[in-house]
Amino acid sequence: QVKLVESGGGLVQPGGSLTLSCEASGFSLEDYNIGWIRQTPGKEREPMSCIGEGTTYYADSVQGRFKVSRDRAALTVYLQMNDLKPEDTGLYYCATIPSTIATLGFWQVDNYYKNWGQGTQVTVSS
Repeated sequence: QVKLVESGGGLVQPGGSLTLSCEASGFSLEDYNIGWIRQTPGKEREPMSCIGEGTTYYADSVQGRFKVSRDRAALTVYLQMNDLKPEDTGLYYCATIPSTIATLGFWQVDNYYKNWGQGTQVTVSS
C-alpha cells in the first residue's frame, strides 16, 4: 500500500527556515516523482516543488529559497525552506506523480497527484 507521511511543519518568523520531511512506504522513490503542494485557505492547491530521477522543479515563488532533495535509502523526500515569508503559510502536502507526467510540465497541476499524505502546517508569522 502506497503511503506518504509529512512532518516538520511549525511556526516560524519571517526570514526563518524549516525543513519538511515526507516519508514514503509501499513503493520505491524510483517509481514516481514526489511533489510538495501547498494549500492555503480560499486558494487552490499549488504545487511548490517536485523531484524525480535527476530532476527537480520549483514554482517561481519559491525558486532560490526552497530546495527539494531525497534519500532513497530512507525513502524520504525533504523540502528545505529558507527565507520564509508570510505568504508561504499553508498546509503542505506531499504526493506522487508519474515521472512521465511531471517531465511534460504537468508537475504544476495538482490534479495529477495521487497518494496524498495528511499534510503538515507551516505558519510564518512574527
